[in-house]
Amino acid sequence: MLSSDVRVVETALYFLPVQMRMPLKFGAQVVTDVVCARVRVRVEDRAGRSAEGWGETPLSVAWVWPSQLSWEEREARMKGFCERIARELPRHEEWGHPMELGHGFQKHRLDALLAESNLGVSGGAEMPHLAALVCHSLFDIAIYDAYGRLHERPVFSLFTPEWLASDLAAFLEPSERFAGRWPAEFLVKEPSVRLPVWHLVGGLDPVDPSELTGSEPADGYPVLLRDWIRADGLRCLKIKLRGNDAAWDFARVVQIGRMSLEEGVEWLTTDFNCTVTDPAYVTEILDRLLREEPRIYALLLYVEQPFPYDLEANRIDVHAVSARKPLFLDESAHDWTLVRLGRSLGWSGVALKTCKTLTGAVLSLAWAKAHGMTLMVQDLTNPMLAIIPHVLLAAHAGTIMGVECNSMQFYPEASLPEERVHPGIYRRRDGVVDLSTLQGPGFGYRVDEIGRVL
Repeated sequence: MLSSDVRVVETALYFLPVQMRMPLKFGAQVVTDVVCARVRVRVEDRAGRSAEGWGETPLSVAWVWPSQLSWEEREARMKGFCERIARELPRHEEWGHPMELGHGFQKHRLDALLAESNLGVSGGAEMPHLAALVCHSLFDIAIYDAYGRLHERPVFSLFTPEWLASDLAAFLEPSERFAGRWPAEFLVKEPSVRLPVWHLVGGLDPVDPSELTGSEPADGYPVLLRDWIRADGLRCLKIKLRGNDAAWDFARVVQIGRMSLEEGVEWLTTDFNCTVTDPAYVTEILDRLLREEPRIYALLLYVEQPFPYDLEANRIDVHAVSARKPLFLDESAHDWTLVRLGRSLGWSGVALKTCKTLTGAVLSLAWAKAHGMTLMVQDLTNPMLAIIPHVLLAAHAGTIMGVECNSMQFYPEASLPEERVHPGIYRRRDGVVDLSTLQGPGFGYRVDEIGRVL
């Protein structure tokens, strides 16, 4: 028990619809719009002092809940689950550091709420744990922001014994490995304010002029990949692949790889979005690239989540892939226990996301680094406030290469109020995002200056 401990006393939830300028393909689903859930949380310390904090994430239905259910039904149920958490947190009456509160809620309440939400539904209509995590993440983030604002400190300075009553042995196993160790040990001490930025090449994104259909927006933003590379000075490209059409996937990597070599792009990664079930599918593509396109093969920095995201139900030995290129968990890495399982199966890295809670990201980060795994921070097409904890996590995590940010590709106009205060975050320039405007306690949002009307 510390005097700095807080409890949640109030929540206010908002849903912000966002229309995409270009469609984005997630696995088998094409996304044209999204709802961002935003929350304002008030916390109070033992002396009765209080402060407000903000958290936000897109409710990315296609990513968190692949299903035959309609998009509308899944989105409505996720919104309803956010509302349920908003009511539950002030009743919870737990005290602690945000990490203790977030970990405790996930351990003792989140799955119980999810089970209640899934009562009476079956046949694949159950909301998955990943969707519940995303719904909880905005509250988890807001509690960190409020805690930082209350104590007038930046969030990532608050992971030391001065603020946490328990060391990492209370959260991670083997406990003896983490006794006397704190999250701050695994964070970058002096993070850069300029991060290399990754651009997402979606499965529907036009790369060559011959792929244009005439339906593309004429809104002043680039459409073709080469124009994006030149406009934003891009040096890192993430390529979405199908995972069930090896010929298309190989051709797509070669097409984008050759353009990358022409335009001075330095790094590529491939994202199969959980559609592959046999490691040979990936290794054959990689081996063919090495034989036929060695310069493109050399550009591939890592491979992201080819295999089904339910890691426990799909315990595939992936050493053959990670022997060729670093292999990163993404959808599978709900928490550090699944990172541990992934490592035993041959995964070599972890892609962190704030939408799976900042608490979970920091704990996974610590476990992964302690066991020699490398890190990346991946986007969920985060606009508005959602992008700020995302880029700060990347800066403090120490990633394999920068951070992915793609909301400026798909809905740049959604973040105009935030962009006026933080221009370097919402516009990629010279291949980087610039975090230097993030100032003050909490996440440095500067919400009063942004002045968004909800």
